[in-house]
Amino acid sequence: MRHHDRVRLEFSKQAVPFSQTASIRDSARLQRLVDAVAPARSASVLDIATGPGYVALAFAEVCREVVGVDLTPEMLELAESHRRSRQLSNASFQRGAAEKLPFPAKRFDIVVSRLAIHHCRVPARVIAEAVRVCAPGGTIAIEDLVVSEHPRRAAYQNRVEKLRDPSHTRALSATGLIRLLSNAGLEIQSINSGELQQDAEKWLATSATPEREARKVRALLLQDEKRDLSGLCPFHFDGRLQFRHNTLTVVAHKT
Repeated sequence: MRHHDRVRLEFSKQAVPFSQTASIRDSARLQRLVDAVAPARSASVLDIATGPGYVALAFAEVCREVVGVDLTPEMLELAESHRRSRQLSNASFQRGAAEKLPFPAKRFDIVVSRLAIHHCRVPARVIAEAVRVCAPGGTIAIEDLVVSEHPRRAAYQNRVEKLRDPSHTRALSATGLIRLLSNAGLEIQSINSGELQQDAEKWLATSATPEREARKVRALLLQDEKRDLSGLCPFHFDGRLQFRHNTLTVVAHKT
């Protein structure tokens, strides 16, 4: 199966439960991303892999124009529904691939993407496209999961992630994500770390992970809890298996 088809398949299944996940909807987290970018009210914004549209709509509250693109029609339908319910006329959504954006060069003042790079087979191509459509002097902001700086620990987490959701490709380390942007000719302006506490069973339910793979994920997390094998730091609370996702938000300037 082609990777884009895999992404559409997985996120068509995940669309509704993903959109209802507390950490995805969290208005405080969304506001922190907007504050990190500090957009001008006159700015035009592109949200790559917009999903249910929460990031795009957070920027639409304070910017002149926002466009969200995504591969998955079910996600775009949800995003449009959320736009209508909030009565925001300055946001729109359309289908498009992060690796080949359907926009001319220098079209946007700001380009953002949240929790999507780890689903892209060639992240450098996505960043190159973000740079292409960003105007000179503009801003590019990427928030994503990050893994350990140590390759074996990073590989362990990526194995867990891919078993849970086969559209996952590879989450980068913090230095890997920063390097990805700097190698594209961008100047780093700010770096902010974060954390998402996850309930393992809710996380598996969101992705509708088949039980065979879910058992493997649980086993890997339990081994990780005993032996500290990745950066996920699994633990039990009230009898439920929990773990922590580390995130990084990097805001960069197109010189």
